[in-house]
Amino acid sequence: MSGYSDGYWWSPDGLRLHYRDYAGGDDGRPPLLCLPGLTRNARDFEPLAARLAGDWRLICPDMRGRAESAQAKDAMSYVPLTYLQDIGRLLADLAVQRFVAIGTSLGGIITMLIAATHREWLAGALLNDVGPTLEEAGLARIRTYVGVGQSHLSWVMAARALEEANRDVYPHYGLEQWLAMAKRLYRLNSAGRIVLDYDMRIAEPLRVAGEQAGVDMWPVMAAFRGIPTLLLRGERSDLLSDATAQRMVREIGGGAELVTVPGVGHTPVLDEPEAAAAVDRLLARVLHG
Repeated sequence: MSGYSDGYWWSPDGLRLHYRDYAGGDDGRPPLLCLPGLTRNARDFEPLAARLAGDWRLICPDMRGRAESAQAKDAMSYVPLTYLQDIGRLLADLAVQRFVAIGTSLGGIITMLIAATHREWLAGALLNDVGPTLEEAGLARIRTYVGVGQSHLSWVMAARALEEANRDVYPHYGLEQWLAMAKRLYRLNSAGRIVLDYDMRIAEPLRVAGEQAGVDMWPVMAAFRGIPTLLLRGERSDLLSDATAQRMVREIGGGAELVTVPGVGHTPVLDEPEAAAAVDRLLARVLHG
């Protein structure tokens, strides 16, 4: 796997946050800003970095409360608008003014907020299995596991627990792939146990929000017009329906490509052949128009 350097920045409210920085070439390409899902972290993009780093710079932050980033003092700051402010500070520190956003699930919601507030930053965008309308079945499933602590004696046991919970999402995975996912989602704690690598309190805003309707994000789709945009949907996704994905394409217009990744649910991990080929097409559009 391509090497990376560890970087740190300070959030507006004083948290020390971490990112991985994979070096790219020196031909002026915009970096890829890789924004992970709710319970994920910078390691989630290892498969993408293994393939693209060297040609492309990848900036992969751990959002607050995840992995090597500090935990928030106020659990109610674990919300997309705060993450957007954190990312804005990171981009300012790195003097990055234009980039390709690679947003998985929650990271895609942050990408939509970037499009709504700083469209000029986006050289391209990937929304990975997320959209303005989220299916209640998927949200209900997420609520069942977010913030529920787990502890395992070995990496194999952690991998087996992942398999049991996510067999429907990745039905073709074998032990090697479950182990690789476990290494991205869990960490070894000081007691020698394998535990999930995020602050369990990230679930608190979800519980408070309950069934309340959020902000209507459909008008944001217009902000992606004219920007090379890739919409990825897992064929088995319970969070992003095909109807929603098709409507997203219509709302964005000719600049959007929709690719359904066969045989996976929420979310594609970007190493699937169909996803990898689609990412390559997106990046070619960013470079050549």
